[in-house]
Amino acid sequence: MRQLIEIQLKSKSIKDITNGYPLILKDAIEIPAVAIEEGSLLHLVDKNGGYIATGYYGTQNKGIGWVLSRKEKEKIDKKFFVKKISAAVEKRANFFASEDTTAFRVFNGEGDGIGGLTIDFFNGFYMVSWYSEGIYSFREDIYSALNEVVNTRGVYEKLRFYTNGQYVNQDDYVSGEKGEFPLIILENGMNYAVHLNDDAMTGIFLDQRNVRKALRDKYSEGKTVLNTFSYTGAFSVAAALGGAVGTTSVDLAKRSLPKTIEQFAVNGIDYESQDIKVMNVFDYFSYAARHHLKFDVIVLDSPSFARTKKMTFSTAKDYPKLLKDALKIINDDGVIIASTNNDSFNMKKFKSFIEKAFKEENRRYKILEEYQLPEDFTVPHNFPEFNYLKVVFIKVMN
Repeated sequence: MRQLIEIQLKSKSIKDITNGYPLILKDAIEIPAVAIEEGSLLHLVDKNGGYIATGYYGTQNKGIGWVLSRKEKEKIDKKFFVKKISAAVEKRANFFASEDTTAFRVFNGEGDGIGGLTIDFFNGFYMVSWYSEGIYSFREDIYSALNEVVNTRGVYEKLRFYTNGQYVNQDDYVSGEKGEFPLIILENGMNYAVHLNDDAMTGIFLDQRNVRKALRDKYSEGKTVLNTFSYTGAFSVAAALGGAVGTTSVDLAKRSLPKTIEQFAVNGIDYESQDIKVMNVFDYFSYAARHHLKFDVIVLDSPSFARTKKMTFSTAKDYPKLLKDALKIINDDGVIIASTNNDSFNMKKFKSFIEKAFKEENRRYKILEEYQLPEDFTVPHNFPEFNYLKVVFIKVMN
């Protein structure tokens, strides 16, 4: 039977939780004497025992749990999850009806009322991602609710939490039809190959959908495009389909080569006409500078943190260096697409990195447009810090 534990909120956190803040931070509560099991329901109260909210205990990098309800009598059961998933599906009605996009986020964690849980749609298949052992303990009710709300062709899952310091080993398949991979999805009319049974990755980051469309529609025709930290080459595909005269994809992971070839192939693009490099991005910047290579568009979609034998990279401290390296190999009037999903700083701070890099290189720039999470990645109202994606299109001035 699931634990129900009364937890006292510290006074400084009561206002935040009352105003809709969904995350339960460790320093927000008075730590009880009893041990709390993952998945326990938390009855959050003030110092006088007055009810504030109901949450669940689930440790992840952001905190120790999430608020589920602010109604004291509301039960956290299958009916609760049916209500939440139904509301999320209704919000995405336009996506379900789309003929040129068949992959999108159906349920976005705290933005749809259940932190630690995301559900993505891939051409009839659903992929559920669990970010803590706590939310995973509700899986039976959540899967039952999902199957009640939508017709699932097949269901896969990703366990994105650690047990004993390691990700849980698991079979990604859950129920329904077993997919034949690669599964081809459409994104604004572009084909992408996805693998729902391939560890933590699928082959596409759905939150960059609008950015890829902008690259294809506005910035690629007749241009040379460098795609750094290219993963499976999704930006390169968008550029090629937008009329780029050449794309270069650079990623350190060996699997990036076959994965990028696959993405070009499912779009009928001859991969041999494109350049794919398996190497450290910073080494490639040095290589390009030595060989006097220049590009019209450079995509800088770096991971928040990366470690190689030679160096450790963190967007929080190293993004200006990344921009400065890009400035050395970009053509006049070129465009840099600067992007990060690091949630430890906001857009204002990210723009300060851009300002710092250009100032130190004595270069001028103009911001052309900005993007954050697309509309299917719902974020909690009035709490922009959960809108983690920051993308800025920068024109490099003469």
